[in-house]
Amino acid sequence: MAFAAVLAAAFAAKGFAQAQLAGDWQGTLSAGGAELHLILHISAGKDGALTATLDSVDQGVNAIPVSEISLKDAKFNMTVDAVHGAYEGTVNKDATEIDGTWSQGMSLPLKFKRAPASQATSAPAPKPAPPTDFDGTWSGTLDAGETKLRVVFQIVNTQDGLTAKMQSPDQSPLWVNATAVKRNGSSLTIEIPGIGASFEGRIADDKSSIGGTFSQMGHVLPLALTRQKE
Repeated sequence: MAFAAVLAAAFAAKGFAQAQLAGDWQGTLSAGGAELHLILHISAGKDGALTATLDSVDQGVNAIPVSEISLKDAKFNMTVDAVHGAYEGTVNKDATEIDGTWSQGMSLPLKFKRAPASQATSAPAPKPAPPTDFDGTWSGTLDAGETKLRVVFQIVNTQDGLTAKMQSPDQSPLWVNATAVKRNGSSLTIEIPGIGASFEGRIADDKSSIGGTFSQMGHVLPLALTRQKE
């Protein structure tokens, strides 16, 4: 066989191997008693080049862009700059599992398996409803001595009730969805189990501030939120 034909066959085989990874994969990170369920969406172009996005189901964060992704022989690698994470794994011979390690400040075992179609789709967004008297963006700062972190909440009323999402801009540009937002008069509770956190506060009479506490993994810190002007 001529050299050009051998080279073409090698590229075709590589493209086919990478294309075998296309589809949806699910895995679970376990750390400190908490579990994070992940869905990895991999697409292959006509040339076999791979692209991907990552969903963190429990955190309610979808379509996190995968910055780099590669497959060499059975070795699979990807980096996710948005969360300062990286993954290295080995694809089994049937391309049904990827067994490896997720690194993000610490290293944790992570195995991806092919995801059933019913588990690879995100829930539809809730339908909007007339805003309440405290819908909007609220911000504050967590003070843990040497470390200070800004926190931002966005609260929106929907036909299914109040919803909220949280961002820590000093740590990541990504938003994490709350699973429950409860208001009883001036009392407010926001639960974010995806990061093991919750906020409990009291809304001021003029709806300009919410004073309360932020709890995460057994740690409790005071947190005063101020309403941002739209």
